[in-house]
Amino acid sequence: MNIVEQIKQPILNEMELFEKKFHKSMASKVALLNRITYYIVNRKGKQMRPMFVFLTAKMVAGEVNERTYRGASVIELIHTATLVHDDVVDDSNKRRGFFSLNALWKNKIAVLVGDYLLSKGLLLSIDNNDFDLLKIISVAVREMSEGELLQIEKARRLDITEEVYYEIIRQKTATLIAACCSLGAASVLPEHSEYIENMRKFGELIGMAFQIKDDLFDYTDGPIGKPTGIDIKEQKMTLPLIYALNHSDKKEKRWLINSVKNHNKDKKRVREVIDFVKQKEGLVYAEHKMIEFQKEALQLLQPFPNSSYKEALILMVNYVIERKK
Repeated sequence: MNIVEQIKQPILNEMELFEKKFHKSMASKVALLNRITYYIVNRKGKQMRPMFVFLTAKMVAGEVNERTYRGASVIELIHTATLVHDDVVDDSNKRRGFFSLNALWKNKIAVLVGDYLLSKGLLLSIDNNDFDLLKIISVAVREMSEGELLQIEKARRLDITEEVYYEIIRQKTATLIAACCSLGAASVLPEHSEYIENMRKFGELIGMAFQIKDDLFDYTDGPIGKPTGIDIKEQKMTLPLIYALNHSDKKEKRWLINSVKNHNKDKKRVREVIDFVKQKEGLVYAEHKMIEFQKEALQLLQPFPNSSYKEALILMVNYVIERKK
């Protein structure tokens, strides 16, 4: 049994029922839409986000309810919508090894499908008066958009400080995982604001560690989730690079910024940048910060009684920083 299956074990029944409900939540009277959503459902990833929702709900209350299923569906609908739109923005032809929607059905249809999924998610909450859950999700969507735009703005000047970097990854990546965990708690214990906030913070910390792990993949050779040096080619300022930049003299700084700005398509130069960042211990520093976020997240679970759900969440935190892709 692999680690993802182990994490899923305590909520297998919930996940099976969720899949049926999620598929149903996408249904449309338009045959083309149904064909496209069928394609999406059959190429799903690890489904980490709904797993966070169910494990959190079970850990804090020992049960889930219809609100939990709706919350997990809304998160997955809106997350899928953002991925579809991202592929259009990035002009990406592949998603998880399969053709993206825009590659198969072109940009116009992909954008419309993304809009459709977004509206289905919003209506699922509104029709059931889940306004507290809708607020959690809406804040996450706003922050994700702000994070993407902040990154684009900073990439033009390459003037990202470590603090700005943390804000970008908090908004871009961590906010959605934070929403999953706070939503899980809010679905079963709507009156317990301290539990909801505790789990929001827990999800945020995992999200921060997750993104730093992704940054580290950029400097790793081997069968990983993305090609080595892709962030440098896309002029993304990641934590190892920021650390190296902050610990360089003026001449090194000029060379590094010039390399990322003007020579990011040159394979030899990208390899030199990777070697330079390693030499400056950028990877060591990023790993240290990632482990700090991991430990802080685990501390937030301590007050909860031991259970298979708590164990699965601990396993999830460790998986985030130990995964190979």
